[in-house]
Amino acid sequence: MSVGCGEADERRTTNDEPGSLVGGLRSSAGGQPSVVVIVGPTAAGKTALSLALAQELGGEIVSADSRQIYRGMDIGTAKATPADRAAVPHHLLDVVTPDQALTLAEYQQMAYAALDGIVIRGRLPFLVGGTGQYVHAVVEGWNIPAVAPRPDLRAELEAFAQAAGAEALHARLTALDPVAAGRIDHRNVRRVIRALEVCLVTGQPISELQRKTPPPYHFTLIGVTRPRPELYARIDARVERMIADGLVDEAARLAAAGYDWRLPAMTGLGYAQIGQYLRGEASLEEAIARIKRDTRRFVQQQYNWFRLDDPVIRWVDA
Repeated sequence: MSVGCGEADERRTTNDEPGSLVGGLRSSAGGQPSVVVIVGPTAAGKTALSLALAQELGGEIVSADSRQIYRGMDIGTAKATPADRAAVPHHLLDVVTPDQALTLAEYQQMAYAALDGIVIRGRLPFLVGGTGQYVHAVVEGWNIPAVAPRPDLRAELEAFAQAAGAEALHARLTALDPVAAGRIDHRNVRRVIRALEVCLVTGQPISELQRKTPPPYHFTLIGVTRPRPELYARIDARVERMIADGLVDEAARLAAAGYDWRLPAMTGLGYAQIGQYLRGEASLEEAIARIKRDTRRFVQQQYNWFRLDDPVIRWVDA
């Protein structure tokens, strides 16, 4: 897998017949257990494909979605439904409450434990999701620096970003760790802050600390894509469906339960915009339009993680 930006033809898909693709998923190399990894942008169809393949091949699904770890955040994260979970066992959903943090290192350890358990049960593991950092950490075996969060330092860096701008914060990272800065979009302020935090606490660039130790699995990576106009239409339809299913009420319940709108969980797609509506800062129509717009922008970030020209990923048209 590679990381970075790049334009590519979004119709680039595998020429494999469905039977040949499915038939090879259980095969392994060198006696290593097989793991199927399904990636791609929001609303492309990862969930439907993973459910179909898992049922066909006797699999279990491990979520690689950084928002579906939160309990009580179901509609806005497009979490697997009770019917989905009854059809195929799911792991790493509803791990923490919205006011709790789950570090990348903790997620990685939990993912490996889930994969091991599935293999021991004689089932086929599926790692499924659109959070590139989660997928890369597991598949590539990142050695993640054991640096506990420093709230005071993070607050200082966040204040700097608000005062000077995200690009200025990114420039500070470039000065300390140009390799990490080249991998992190300046708009992803949280990741920039984490990289700076590790550098400032340890005195070493995070890129040097993040050595890779490939895990003992044979990964088959499948990417799900669609032409951009079709994908955007699916995003719009999904947002409308979330509203119809009760996203506004879900967000209101979370706020009523005491979860601050400034929490990372509450600033995610859907919840941040509905929060603006509930606080009287936008009309519902404006909030819905912003969710659609911001989700389209997020899709580009996902394609930066999962490049259409990455030779390791076998892209398929959903």
